[in-house]
Amino acid sequence: MQVEKRLEKLKKGKAKDSQSKLKEDAEKSAMERIRHALMDGKPARSVTLTDFEKDAVNHLCLLTMKPVIYVENVAESDLADSAINPNVKEVMNLASELQSGLVTISAQVESELTELPFEERSEFLNSLGVSESCLGNLIRATYSLLGLRTYFTSGEKETKAWTILSGMTAPQAAGVIHSDFEKGFIRAETLRTVQEGDVMLFRFNVWQPSY
Repeated sequence: MQVEKRLEKLKKGKAKDSQSKLKEDAEKSAMERIRHALMDGKPARSVTLTDFEKDAVNHLCLLTMKPVIYVENVAESDLADSAINPNVKEVMNLASELQSGLVTISAQVESELTELPFEERSEFLNSLGVSESCLGNLIRATYSLLGLRTYFTSGEKETKAWTILSGMTAPQAAGVIHSDFEKGFIRAETLRTVQEGDVMLFRFNVWQPSY
């Protein structure tokens, strides 16, 4: 078992300096609690860890540390207020205990949406008491769980979506488009704010040596 083998190595204490010792102790403490959770049939992600402990055990790439979203299919009539459904409540409690996400969907509604013209879909969803498709909610929840964000660039020819990690700086976000944008980044100007995001004008300049 990977966890057991790692704990055996940690018990030998091979840290060479104080910083390494701190990280080694953090990993050992985290691994002990993870081992107990696994022995109880619970995933590693159910163990509450500090950011420092998470960083210390991250190199092990434990499968049950991976984020999980539970997706529960409900009846069309339960979609607007699925939390009152006793089955949803049960899964909700389980997801919370295991530090996982939960999204409720109605496969029937999604099937019906595909058969409707695009312009009629919003009206259909509103009649059910919801404003967004289940698929949209699932995508949003997945992005949030994985710490991802989307921003858009728009030009004369096209508008394109770019996926970035949450917490990226403006230069790093610009670098996702092209490395030159990050290398020669000057500033990002906020032109106007729209709901969750900003519309920004990126200014950059890449120095070219003269020969």
